[in-house]
Amino acid sequence: MIYLDTHVVIWIYSGRIQSLSQRARRLIEYEPQILISPMVLLEMDYLHEIGRITLGAAPVFEYLHEKIGLQICSKSFIDIIKAASELPWIRDPFDRIIIAQAAIERNRLITKDKVILDHYEYAVW
Repeated sequence: MIYLDTHVVIWIYSGRIQSLSQRARRLIEYEPQILISPMVLLEMDYLHEIGRITLGAAPVFEYLHEKIGLQICSKSFIDIIKAASELPWIRDPFDRIIIAQAAIERNRLITKDKVILDHYEYAVW
């Protein structure tokens, strides 16, 4: 199972597959279970509210659910917060929870974020 960071979800939705690394594209193509943290949905709605993206989370998720089988992870919120508390190296609350969600079971997280790549052992690009 793999998790996608917010920017990866947005790039896939907007057809910017070429923005992803070859490794990321292969993982998405061949991994049967592709997940996002619910925090990705909240971050997309936030980005929409401030005008950084043109759509909110719902239509993006629905489209990617249909096209690539994207799922929302349902891990316990208290478990996620406990895991997030162990990530003092990341200050952004969206990223902290997204990473924690993947970290609970040491799942891979596809991201281009350099800080995450440098600190989360299972981050891939």
